[in-house]
Amino acid sequence: MPPELSQGPALFIVINPASGQHGITQTRELLAGIFLEAGRTHHFVPVASPRELQPASEQAAAQAASCGGVLVAVGGDGTINTVAGAARDAGCPLGLVPGGTFNYFARSHGIPQDQEAAARALLRAQPVDVQVGEVNGRLFLVNASLGLYPQLLQDREAFKKQFGRYRWVAVLSGLVTLFEWRRQLVLEIELDGERTVLTTPTLFAGNNRLQLERIGIEEAVTGRVGEGRLAAVAARPIGTLAMLGLLLRGAFGQLGDADQVQSFAFRSLTVRVRGTRKLKLAADGEVGVVTPPLQFAVAARPLALMLPAQEDRVPVE
Repeated sequence: MPPELSQGPALFIVINPASGQHGITQTRELLAGIFLEAGRTHHFVPVASPRELQPASEQAAAQAASCGGVLVAVGGDGTINTVAGAARDAGCPLGLVPGGTFNYFARSHGIPQDQEAAARALLRAQPVDVQVGEVNGRLFLVNASLGLYPQLLQDREAFKKQFGRYRWVAVLSGLVTLFEWRRQLVLEIELDGERTVLTTPTLFAGNNRLQLERIGIEEAVTGRVGEGRLAAVAARPIGTLAMLGLLLRGAFGQLGDADQVQSFAFRSLTVRVRGTRKLKLAADGEVGVVTPPLQFAVAARPLALMLPAQEDRVPVE
C-alpha cells in the first residue's frame, strides 16, 4: 500500500469467506475503489475458509490495535459477531460494512445497508462504546438462545446445503423442525436473587431493541435494552400448532400479545438446565455446544463501534 495513503486510522478488512470467490472479488473491488479514492490506508485480511475467520480476525485485530487502526467486518450478523469479539478482546474499534439479510446490529446504529454507502460512512465514523451481551463469556450482539431456535438454525443450514439458498428452502426446513420438535427444557432461573422453574421449548436473550420491537415484545421490556439491560423471551409449553401460531405472531409483530409468551428485562440471569449436561446455543445465528449452568449478562466491557457521523446515518426502521 503506498505510504501516502494515511488519511485517518488504517482499516483492516475481514470479508465473510462464505460469500464465495465471485462475491468477495466484487466486494473487494468496491471497497478498494472507495478507500483509494479517499486516500485511506487499508488492508484486506486473507481468509481462505469460514474455519479461518476467527484466527484471521484475531491476528488482524492485534495488528489494528498495535497501530491505532480499525478492524472492519464485512458480512452478516454471524460474521460481525466473530470479528467484533476479536476487536473487543484486542482493544481496537470495530467498523461495519453490512452484507447479511437482517443486519439488526448495523441497522440499530444507523449504519447504511448499502455497502457503498456504509464504506463511505466509515471514512468519517468515530468510535463509540456500545452495549453487548455475553453468555458464559461468549459475546453476542443481537441475541443468544437455547432449545428450539438453535435447532431451527442448524436444520436450515443443512437444508440449504442440500437444496440451495432459497427462501422456500428456509420455510420448509422451519416447518420440518417445528413438527419434529418435542423437547421441553426445564430451566432453573435465578434473577435478582430469586429462583423460579420454567418449562419452555426455547429461551431467547436479546440485546437488540430493533429486533425485539419487530417481533412485538412490549415497550416496558424493549425500552430498557441497550441501557444496561438485556431482554429474555420464553414460550410456555405448547403444542406444534400453537407454536406455529406464535411464529406467525412474531412475523407480524404481535408476539408480545400472546398469553403463551413471557418476557422480562435483566442485567444478569443464571440458567440451570435439568437433566442436560450439554446443549445447543445460538449466538447471532451461529450454533455451538455449551455446558450449563449458563450466565447471560450485559458484558462488563463494551464494544468500541465506529458510529457514522450524524449526516451519514440512516433512520432506524
